[in-house]
Amino acid sequence: MELKLTKPICFFDLETTGINITTDRIVEIAIFKVFPNGNKESKTWLVNPTIPIPAETTAVHGITDEKIANEPTFAELASTVYNMIKDSDLAGFNSDRFDIPLLAEELLRAGVDFDMKNRVAVDIQTIFHKKEERTLSAAYKFYCGETLENAHSAEADTMATYEILKSQFDRYDDLPHDMKSLSEYTTRKKTADFAGFIIVDRDGDEAFSFGKNKGKKVDYILENEPGYFSWIQNADFPLYTKKVLTAIKLRKLNTK
Repeated sequence: MELKLTKPICFFDLETTGINITTDRIVEIAIFKVFPNGNKESKTWLVNPTIPIPAETTAVHGITDEKIANEPTFAELASTVYNMIKDSDLAGFNSDRFDIPLLAEELLRAGVDFDMKNRVAVDIQTIFHKKEERTLSAAYKFYCGETLENAHSAEADTMATYEILKSQFDRYDDLPHDMKSLSEYTTRKKTADFAGFIIVDRDGDEAFSFGKNKGKKVDYILENEPGYFSWIQNADFPLYTKKVLTAIKLRKLNTK
């Protein structure tokens, strides 16, 4: 069974220098784009992260400093990557918690004003965990009956993710096929930013999820603790979190 698409969807995977979405960088990105008419397009880039790749990370994905020394930086690739995904919904494996937040950081750092307006995200790992509780390699074996070769290669992981979702459609009759419903199904917790520092509470309002103001509404804190906004803007928070907080502050000012 195939996806019911009203717009393209980009399956993608990142290999990186580490797992910190604020400070780590992309070393490889693969995008597999599926169009509503069934056409498909695939691109893979090695990326010079401009910072050293730790040995323990190289041991996972096999990408060394020497391998990417002469590759373009993400800043040089940003417009090309964005042009491929700008009209699309996004999908990946653990993408809501890692790949999309880190990609957003890289794009914003490169001066590309990326956000999730007018698009949804589908995290295939969430479907898998809700149904089977395994890893990507195990998911590929379970759903597709094959061994995932070159695991932790961005291209192999991206293609496996797409094949897993197709097999999940065949296996689970109750799985929605439209992107909006599928995105809702794969969303673990509703957040205003990618990293989860700003959540959406039961009232539908933005609230902080951490620190001394955990559970308190953002509007209330901005009104009563104006220095908290400046602290976040100057601290080591993700750029997208800062962007969301700024938008909330501007919205509040515009309603006065």
